[in-house]
Amino acid sequence: MRVTKRTNIAMRVLMFCATNVDRLVTKAEIAAVCQCSENHLAQVINQLGQTGFVTTQRGRNGGIRLARAAEAINVGDVFRVVEGAVPLAECFADVDNSCPLISACRLRLALRDAAEAFYAHLDGITLEALTCDNAPLQAILGQFECKQSEARAPA
Repeated sequence: MRVTKRTNIAMRVLMFCATNVDRLVTKAEIAAVCQCSENHLAQVINQLGQTGFVTTQRGRNGGIRLARAAEAINVGDVFRVVEGAVPLAECFADVDNSCPLISACRLRLALRDAAEAFYAHLDGITLEALTCDNAPLQAILGQFECKQSEARAPA
């Protein structure tokens, strides 16, 4: 399974916000640190805002911040929202599916099960687990205080 650039950027945005939870962050700051274009970033921020992961404030002193606590943001949910219903293979597509094997293919079932396992694993990871007590990430993205010091990223 391949994670899209859009999802990768979305996670960078959320991690940046989580490491700078005490203030509004700007699109320009995120673009500079996360090495992505402001135009692409704006689209991702818009989607994250519409789906309730971040809140945005317009104007001269505007910016973005997490819409809820980092421990309440589930990585699996972010991936599902940003990735959308992108078919894993042709046989998962509602349209343009011309695979002649679909009625008997066991690979389709194996791929479905693998995708479910992928998301199930991500469901066990919060944004806080990715950012809390992660000094190397904090050095890159900023500093913050963890709400739950026992939170750890999965191995």
